[in-house]
Amino acid sequence: MDVALSSAGIALAVLVLACSLLLGAEPLATEKKQLKLSPDNTTPDLPAQKKAPPTIAVYKSVKKDGTTLFSDRQPLNQPFQVVRFDCFACDPGSSVNWHTVPLYTRPFAQWIAKAADEHQLDPALIRAVIHAESSFRPSAISRKGAVGLMQLMPATAKQLGVSDASVPEHNIAAGSRYLAGLLKQHNGELPLALAAYNAGSSNVRRYNGIPPFAETKAYVERVAILHKRYQRAG
Repeated sequence: MDVALSSAGIALAVLVLACSLLLGAEPLATEKKQLKLSPDNTTPDLPAQKKAPPTIAVYKSVKKDGTTLFSDRQPLNQPFQVVRFDCFACDPGSSVNWHTVPLYTRPFAQWIAKAADEHQLDPALIRAVIHAESSFRPSAISRKGAVGLMQLMPATAKQLGVSDASVPEHNIAAGSRYLAGLLKQHNGELPLALAAYNAGSSNVRRYNGIPPFAETKAYVERVAILHKRYQRAG
């Protein structure tokens, strides 16, 4: 199934295509788990006794006339990007070892340094959030519609003045600004800011702390681990 769209309809197209893939997929067992990929391995490790859920992927390519094309089939004889639907660090049952998973110490260094300087953030923190959110994949789009390296929701991106959140420079600048705002809002308490980044500030206020969501607890813990590792890596 191929879909050609203008840039204005890209996010909607990906969501519609993902939904069609999900509706056509074989029903999963009651206890579902998201596929989690490590940076150096495209095949997730799953327990042998459990049936692996179907992999959902959308292939993004650009035609000669500039039209963006999305398909559930790999394009032939032309460059393409794979868009996957998950948050790298959000699955509580992930088998990834966050103390040893390979780090990305070089990609987007200039833009990360610039955003860190502008918003008075630790560059290692920005890198940790990018790793947790998208595993450094600029084209990542979540099932909920979050886009890019720091997984900005369309409404958030618009509020921050970003027209195309898939552009790494713009995504990092806006995501860092948003993160800095959350840190200020939560009096510099990083765990609360990270919880708000994942679950929303309203939930942090509602529970007067990190919300009791398994995903959010796992996310905050894993970003903290990655943050320390990126600090040590320099």
